[in-house]
Amino acid sequence: MSGIVRILRGTACGAVLVLLLVSLAGPVRAADRPVVKLSAGQAGTGGSVTVTGTGWRPRTLLMLLVCGRATPARGVIGGTNSCANGDGRAVTTDTRGAFGKKLPVAEPPVPCPCVVHVATVTGAEAEADAVLRVAGHPVAALPAEPADGRLAILSDTRLTGSGSLLTWFGAPPGRTLVFTVGNTGTGTIKDPVFQVGTAHGVFAPQWDDRQWHGTLAPGRKAQVELPVELSAGAHGDYTVSLKYDGRVLAAQPWGVGRPWGVTLFWILLCLVVPAALFRIGMAVVDRIRPRRPAGVRRGGGRRPPRPALRLPLSRARAPEAAAAEAAPTTPTLPWFGPDSVPGGPAGRLSAPHDDSPTSPTTPTTKGPT
Repeated sequence: MSGIVRILRGTACGAVLVLLLVSLAGPVRAADRPVVKLSAGQAGTGGSVTVTGTGWRPRTLLMLLVCGRATPARGVIGGTNSCANGDGRAVTTDTRGAFGKKLPVAEPPVPCPCVVHVATVTGAEAEADAVLRVAGHPVAALPAEPADGRLAILSDTRLTGSGSLLTWFGAPPGRTLVFTVGNTGTGTIKDPVFQVGTAHGVFAPQWDDRQWHGTLAPGRKAQVELPVELSAGAHGDYTVSLKYDGRVLAAQPWGVGRPWGVTLFWILLCLVVPAALFRIGMAVVDRIRPRRPAGVRRGGGRRPPRPALRLPLSRARAPEAAAAEAAPTTPTLPWFGPDSVPGGPAGRLSAPHDDSPTSPTTPTTKGPT
């Protein structure tokens, strides 16, 4: 009896543990994919429903639309052309990736079945649908799915390649989008045409057709490489999206560096052009200003004559010139001539007397005569 009790207790504990794991795993699975819920499954034109969502990226801008010819399983077949775009609403998720917004109900341009389509506007693309029955709006069957091949992405997309020196100077940056696709349909796919879109910031993608040449049989897979190119001088954060048969298959972020060569070119241009204009202007001023006479200073006075250059003496006359420069020179006053030196014969100031040595000398005797 005690063994049976132990078995029951163990079974009960195991059941509780399984229920606990299931309850914990439910939110994790829900968080892997964005979820949209409506306050009412049916509403008429002019009414409104409250749209709530969880599992979205935090701080992401979303667009809410009422679309026809759509189901959550197949998506919006006609794209945004099947939606009431004029009555759409935008909302931004909170820090937990949740939102709540009241959406007016409007009749889409195509018949129902209808959904409330929620899709991201910025960043990596994500979308979710919730069924809405628009009262009074016609309902038509969806077009049958084609029985031919159907492509599916089997691997993550990646961008290969790098820039060059020309890209550094503003040339269009280019990469190669590489991914693996598989044919999950029943028919053969030959030369499929993909659409590659590039979006910058909050702007919508600009789509370009890219054809892949090859044949893909049912159940087979292949690696596809598609070229991607931006406009000249592009820089910043871009998103490369891949679309096939109206469905977005993948999105890949791409950070493009700034072409610093263009900035360097403009800096050099701003330095060289003013310098060249200044030199041209100075040359014009020198050409048109009046010439000054020789020897006239800029202030108005005459310029003193420049000292004459002394040419070097020849080797033969060098000793004579050195001796002449070394000989003392006697300054001559203007009022004295060569014959009028003071103390000379011609320059005596006293009365003339005879200094001849031949004149007899007569002794003089003093005494009584």
